[in-house]
Amino acid sequence: MRKQLEALLPELQLIEETDLREKTIKVWVEAMERAGWGIKDLAEMPFTLLIKHTDVNLVTHTRAVTLAALKIAEVLLAQYPGKIAIQRDHLLSGAILHDVGKLFEYKREKGEFVKSREGELLRHPISGAAFAFAHGLPQEVVHIIAAHSKEGDGSRRTVEAVIVNHADFVNFDVLKG
Repeated sequence: MRKQLEALLPELQLIEETDLREKTIKVWVEAMERAGWGIKDLAEMPFTLLIKHTDVNLVTHTRAVTLAALKIAEVLLAQYPGKIAIQRDHLLSGAILHDVGKLFEYKREKGEFVKSREGELLRHPISGAAFAFAHGLPQEVVHIIAAHSKEGDGSRRTVEAVIVNHADFVNFDVLKG
């Protein structure tokens, strides 16, 4: 499963810190195993249940958010040299993991993806952050996951969390119509 996941999410290889890359992969693999999803399921799983019949899957969305976040970071660093610092590996890991909690938030019922009982109790930013924390990811990455959606509104976000939040909503808002 790991090799297939790495093929689906080639951005994993952009994380330079080996330990962080390995932990990021491990979180995805173990979340899939714990929630009972296979690689094929990821290609079918919608990135959101809020857009009826979307054909954008979770992997495509995760890649788009990750690449958008990386480009935003590159522009900010180029335009504001010496004014901001961005921890690139944390940004990448957080973007790649931002929706991993959806593996727990969703279930398949009569062939359709719907919200699971776990998803009714804890939205994906919370379950994803808890799962990442349990697997020893840095607090900065856990923060990005927890703060990427409305759960982070009103709280202080790190630069990396602001970038992932905006990259995620740009991707969502342009698709919702």
